Amino acid sequence: MISVNNVTVSFGSWNLLDGINFHISENDKIGLVGKNGAGKSTLMKLITGEQVPTSGSIEKPAGIRIGYLPQIMEHHRGHSVMEEVLSVFHYIHEMEEELTRITAQLAERTDYESREYAALIERMNEINDTLALEGGVSPRAQAQKVLFGLGFKEDELDRLTETFSQGWNMRIELAKILLSQPDVLLLDEPTNHLDIESIEWFEDYLKAFRGSVLLVSHDRKFLDNVTTRTVEILLGHVNDYKVPYSQYVVLRAERLAQQTAAYENQQRMIEKTEDFINRFRYKPTKSNQVQSRIKALEKLDRIEIDETDNAALALKFPPAQRCGDIVFKGTDLTVGYPQKVVFRNAQIEIKRGEKVALIGRNGEGKTTLMRVIMKELEPMEGEARVGHNVHIGYYAQNQEDILDPGETVFGTLDRIAVGEIRTRLRDLLGAFLFKGEDIDKKVSVLSGGERARLGMAKLMLSPYNVLALDEPTNHMDIRSKDILKQALKSFDGTLIVVSHDRDFLDGLVDKLYEFRDGRVMEHLGSVQEFLLKRKLETLQELERRFPAAEEKSVSQEKSQQVKKFQEQKIVSKEQRKVRSRISYLEKEITKLEGRMGEIEKVLAQPGEKDDIMELTREYLELKRALDAHTDEWTSLMEQIEN
Repeated sequence: MISVNNVTVSFGSWNLLDGINFHISENDKIGLVGKNGAGKSTLMKLITGEQVPTSGSIEKPAGIRIGYLPQIMEHHRGHSVMEEVLSVFHYIHEMEEELTRITAQLAERTDYESREYAALIERMNEINDTLALEGGVSPRAQAQKVLFGLGFKEDELDRLTETFSQGWNMRIELAKILLSQPDVLLLDEPTNHLDIESIEWFEDYLKAFRGSVLLVSHDRKFLDNVTTRTVEILLGHVNDYKVPYSQYVVLRAERLAQQTAAYENQQRMIEKTEDFINRFRYKPTKSNQVQSRIKALEKLDRIEIDETDNAALALKFPPAQRCGDIVFKGTDLTVGYPQKVVFRNAQIEIKRGEKVALIGRNGEGKTTLMRVIMKELEPMEGEARVGHNVHIGYYAQNQEDILDPGETVFGTLDRIAVGEIRTRLRDLLGAFLFKGEDIDKKVSVLSGGERARLGMAKLMLSPYNVLALDEPTNHMDIRSKDILKQALKSFDGTLIVVSHDRDFLDGLVDKLYEFRDGRVMEHLGSVQEFLLKRKLETLQELERRFPAAEEKSVSQEKSQQVKKFQEQKIVSKEQRKVRSRISYLEKEITKLEGRMGEIEKVLAQPGEKDDIMELTREYLELKRALDAHTDEWTSLMEQIEN
């Protein structure tokens, strides 16, 4: 469907992408992986046409619909959530207006046998067919289903978009993309602003999506659950694995081990051969053997080992000083702002050495509690107490606001470092992959991943015994997240972490506080145990909502309507694909016939340099391709007519 052909993207003498090739087929679910800065977002922009390659080409079928969710986007203002999402259905109103115009023209015209009249009739039928397919479920019902899945509540749908955070506006844009019925989804870190339950809903949506998906994500579990193929960008080149992420990691390690073993065996053989040549080069009785081995070495296909980028964080938190048994205790906490209470009557107790996750829907109070713990916000009611000798290292979610954009990477640490650590700042920055000229970069030009690493480096400047981390893994690549997770598991102090990354939390925390509907609830155990319990509670809630047979029948009727609508959507989408394929075949048939005509002219009057055998072979291959394309075209035309 989409072909990336020998694409190179250069910046001066440096190639970000170097002659890469791969193909996106119908219904492919592809995870695009690589380190921060490897070129993943650039590749997506190339496919959408927002960026042009230095050389090579991107081939796409005519009329293909691409839904693209970038990391950073503009958000529209002045509309409610529902109004903004319903804007994707403007084409329905446009078709209705066009139908009115066509009907008026047909009423006035009398040239019933003309081509123009027939074309108007055909277009009117197309519009009526499309509108009939759209009539199964109203646009508002479709929009509600997607918005609820992405975490919006009923009473939020009429709020203006500018009253929501950037993360919630990203969900609005995502809803618009999903409702636009694209053939291909390009998603650049879509889970960064989704909570755990929304991520699970989105996983189910993508698994059922009847189209292609190219997905950039640093959430290993999300990749494993959604994708069936992994395309790796490594040092400007592409490696394609027909497996999900976790299997790709294993296969890649096996491939590298096999290459290394084969390379070492070949090097031993080459060494022995060269030793033989050097020993007997000037011995007449061995000259034939020497020449034979020299020629063998010249013809030898040298085994190469895939280049690897082994740069990784070297992260180990300083030992934690002992503090009191209770790190933080909140009693009957009611917390919020003058215009809104975020949660009420919360009982929270975090003890020394515990590793605790704060989870829940965005806007329910996780970051607000962090501000209470950091004494940046006083509770409205109740008591919030930080324990004896507690020193908290705080990593804020909004690093772009915390870091000074006018400061350099080195200056950011140098300004706050004290004591012996000042002599080792370059080593510390090197451990966080800031090397050479990188330390002189301004914060304003750093990528999201680089800012995350710099923010984490600041935490290493003091021996904190409590780490309070608000979404620390956003924009971190998978390898960096794994290293951070292992460092936090080894940290001998207390951890309080806000995160929606299930893979990151799994095995790291053993206690969770869930923020939901203005309440804070404690859950002991792993994140997987919590998710299982939450799913069971959700199912029980559904059963309580529809206890009566009459209500069940209503639910079944709605389910049947949705199913019918989805089937109609599938038919409509399949028809678009068939028409797109017919258009492609017609172009290919024209090309084949043109080339065959050229060969026929040469064969009729061949010149001395013309290779008759080669031309005949090419002609027969073209003929076979033409017959296959013609048969497929005929079959598809019959399918459309029926």
